[in-house]
Amino acid sequence: MYDQTPLLSNLNPEQLRAVTLPSESALILAGAGSGKTRVLTTRIAWLLQTSQVGSGGVLAVTFTNKAAKEMMLRLQAMLPVNVRGMWIGTFHGLCNRFLRAHYKMANLPQTFQILDTQDQLSAIKRLCKQHGVDDERFPPKQLQWFIAGCKEDGLRPKDVDVRDDETRRKVDIYQLYEDQCQREGVVDFGELMLRSYELLRDNDSIRLHYRSRFKHVLIDEFQDTNKLQYAWIKMIAGLPAEQGSAVLAVGDDDQSIYAFRGARVGNMADFVREFGVQHQIKLEQNYRSYSNILDSANALIGHNKNRLGKNLRTDQGAGEPVRVYESTSDFAEAQWLVDEIRQLVKGDGLTRKEVAVLYRSNAQSRVMETALFNAGVPYKVYGGLRFFERAEIKHALAYLRILENANDDTSFLRIVNFPPRGIGARSVEQLQDAAKGLGCSLHDAVSTTAGKAGAKLAGFVAMIDVMREQTPGMTLREIIELVLDQTGLVEHYKTEKEGADRVENLEELVNAAESFVTQEGFGRDAEATASEMAPNAEDGEVMSPLAAFLTHAALEAGDNQAQAGEDAIQLMTVHASKGLEFDAVFISGLEEGLFPHENSMNDYDGLEEERRLMYVAITRARKRLYLSHSQTRMLHGQTRYNLKSRFLDELPEECLKWITPKNPGFATGLGGGWTSPAQAFQAKPAWGHSSLSSAETYKSPPVPVQKAEPSHGIKVAMKVFHTKFGEGQVLAVEGAGADARAQVNFPRHGVKWLALSVAKLTPVE
Repeated sequence: MYDQTPLLSNLNPEQLRAVTLPSESALILAGAGSGKTRVLTTRIAWLLQTSQVGSGGVLAVTFTNKAAKEMMLRLQAMLPVNVRGMWIGTFHGLCNRFLRAHYKMANLPQTFQILDTQDQLSAIKRLCKQHGVDDERFPPKQLQWFIAGCKEDGLRPKDVDVRDDETRRKVDIYQLYEDQCQREGVVDFGELMLRSYELLRDNDSIRLHYRSRFKHVLIDEFQDTNKLQYAWIKMIAGLPAEQGSAVLAVGDDDQSIYAFRGARVGNMADFVREFGVQHQIKLEQNYRSYSNILDSANALIGHNKNRLGKNLRTDQGAGEPVRVYESTSDFAEAQWLVDEIRQLVKGDGLTRKEVAVLYRSNAQSRVMETALFNAGVPYKVYGGLRFFERAEIKHALAYLRILENANDDTSFLRIVNFPPRGIGARSVEQLQDAAKGLGCSLHDAVSTTAGKAGAKLAGFVAMIDVMREQTPGMTLREIIELVLDQTGLVEHYKTEKEGADRVENLEELVNAAESFVTQEGFGRDAEATASEMAPNAEDGEVMSPLAAFLTHAALEAGDNQAQAGEDAIQLMTVHASKGLEFDAVFISGLEEGLFPHENSMNDYDGLEEERRLMYVAITRARKRLYLSHSQTRMLHGQTRYNLKSRFLDELPEECLKWITPKNPGFATGLGGGWTSPAQAFQAKPAWGHSSLSSAETYKSPPVPVQKAEPSHGIKVAMKVFHTKFGEGQVLAVEGAGADARAQVNFPRHGVKWLALSVAKLTPVE
């Protein structure tokens, strides 16, 4: 029997069934913490071990580079197999690989570059300027969303349904953008997917080749797939009627929280129908959390209607009850949070990095950050600017891209006057007009530009050309060092007052390149720009170390960057927490209009997604879960009076422990008249409004006690001194009495919000 195989020895019955399924399409409903990655990897290993398929016959799709690497590491530990050549990666990563192998048929240059979202926005802004598009009527950001949305729906400009003049203009801009990308030899993330899909759809031989090659297709996080991704899966795998591949879809409809970025939870139901799925296996055994946490999650999500249905369970016992706290204000909530965290760290021995504070909206973080800072508790806002997204890194990468592809106009414009070399906006505008007239790249148009501006532009191009002539025979590290030295980037940042960190980041880029060529098997001494690279034995892909590194930088965008620094509390949005787990989790701001968010209040599907979001938040906790809500909250400069979230009423009472007395709505002494969540849903609570809007909803609204203005004497534009941060300038002052706070810009430490009752600021003459 299967379970005698060492590979399968540590699987529970449901996991074993999923791993040893016959060669046909199946759906695995994998609950939070149920060992989903283990099932996926063991399934691949078992297929290889039992000789049902070779390593080249498996296609595995994940949603992050981190998950793909984790899968490959685990596979390598299980079996003596070379995972490097296997098709395991993200949708974008695999499509990039596919297009590199078939670049001619895809009508792309061999060295095509990938635009990240910021580069794409820059390209759209440049396009709008060239063609006189009114950026107030058609903001570039909205055009970017429109183009991305069209591509996610599989629509080229000619396919878009035009019903009004505004849409017609957007479609025209979309076409101009397409032409520009094609001319420059660049693709955005949406294009990677769409062009791969079209190539498979329109070319029978390629489609049949991949269908016969990949006997088993495995998709992770299937609930997060959008319309185009699902269409791509159908195209590369083939439906049962087409004798297609066996598709194993692994997902959890209860954790579908990305509708705003195009995810279709309905893809799971479509998959069951279209692929004739006979096997639906539920992984309900949770290895992460205690049962009080899981029972709360099960009860909450049970209020959603159209679920495929599962209930998490554990053998770990009940554990600690879920603690619920009601505060009078957001400041009081933050102070309680700090006190509890201190107790968890000092009293219960938890490390700070195992404590997470989750919030629905980014705007909530400021008060918590101030409280943590004033208490001297180290914290980190998860999801901050990633390594490859930092300005200095993007500048250096743009120089590398222009060395690789002289026609990359987006990179050209980023660096033509950075570091500053006296090339003004007017000169660049003239160059763009010339390039447009000649139908060529900016690089090629420089020779037609006369005068002083032409001389400076020619000097820039000459510098690039000289560097390009020097690069043959150089390693990737040597090329980057050459760029940093000859472009003046490092010297530029050395002259900046706060440039030391940027210089360190540029130096880290050298290390990142060194690490990349080693990990990817090129070798440290490999020639970075070699045009005669040996094709990959697995798929025939030809790519130089430099081109591979630039692709890595665009696709990776910091997924694998280690969290630097000391042991710190993790602050993040609930969306950012998906896939993570912590010993203790605080979910703050459980108020109607905030969580569930006001944008979802009039939309049944939106409310269900908010509930799934809450489900994700709850299931992040391993040992301790804290829920908090506040009677009043300062957001966007206004004090809001709040009803507690309906989600609190959907949790089982036996799992909860109320730290503060359980009150109906507002705290004791604030009057009766609490409205039920259902009534609040109809009555549109006052979240987002400047005043209490309904006497029926709020009886006897509280009047805050007016405290005397403290004599801090802090005013806007005043220079002040802080014992830790040094000298700074006051940008804003708000609040009164004990709640007064100031926003101060400290040149060495950045902008900080400081509570004036705690932070002692001394005016500087």
